[in-house]
Amino acid sequence: MMRLGYHSITWGGVVGEAAGVTSAKDLYYRANGSMAEAIRDIGSAGYEGVEMFEGNVADYADEPEVLRGMLAASGLELVSVYTGANFIYADALPDEMSKVTRSADLAAEFGASHLVVGGGARRAAGTARGDYDRLGDALDQVVEIAEARGLTASYHPHLGTIVENPDEIEEVLSRSRIGFCPDTAHLAAGGGNPGELVRSYPDRVRFVHLKDFRPDPVTFLPLGHGDLDLADVVSAVREAGYDDWLMVELDSYDGDPRAAAEISKAYLDELLG
Repeated sequence: MMRLGYHSITWGGVVGEAAGVTSAKDLYYRANGSMAEAIRDIGSAGYEGVEMFEGNVADYADEPEVLRGMLAASGLELVSVYTGANFIYADALPDEMSKVTRSADLAAEFGASHLVVGGGARRAAGTARGDYDRLGDALDQVVEIAEARGLTASYHPHLGTIVENPDEIEEVLSRSRIGFCPDTAHLAAGGGNPGELVRSYPDRVRFVHLKDFRPDPVTFLPLGHGDLDLADVVSAVREAGYDDWLMVELDSYDGDPRAAAEISKAYLDELLG
């Protein structure tokens, strides 16, 4: 039975650390809102799990009992931690891997089972010969880091990165053994069909991000409020034999983030029966 979780990104949207200007190893993602509020709202909306950015989890490294207490009070478990890095620059790679290792350590400390790795830079001049080889090699290192800590690592294609469209997804998945984390809206915005892409890589799906999408202009929306055939995605996920978490993610929302979480939860309750 698939379980339902929700990403804390909606509470404040995603930002990066200013320290990353001078030190790649410290450039964490984070949601810019209250994690106490996010965890409380996600739990009250009826979800069982939460995904957090590594920067938000790192805030509790010196007081782990605070985060554990918030999760317990809301009936949630930390399912996954999201990180990312620029994998194609050889000189920066050791620092980037240091950050990924720190993220995996945090995920394991707080009982998560999944490490989600997003994107990676595309060069200003465009993708160079060998960039996907470098990306694949680096992602295999991520898998080793994750497995050493009992985590499942998955790669998340993302708009604005080196892997956006179906051809680029094939480039990276053919070069690495990392799992595939399909994000329904990013796949569609990148020109793919989410259900077809899941069916193309059934043995690689290790984690799933659900969000809805409208193309013109590109807008991410609560489930059921966009144009995606999410029923087909869920069917494809089931056909693949996937029975782990469905993680709802919504990058931003004009209204109350808790209301958005409730909208998506009601949609999934009806869809999943």
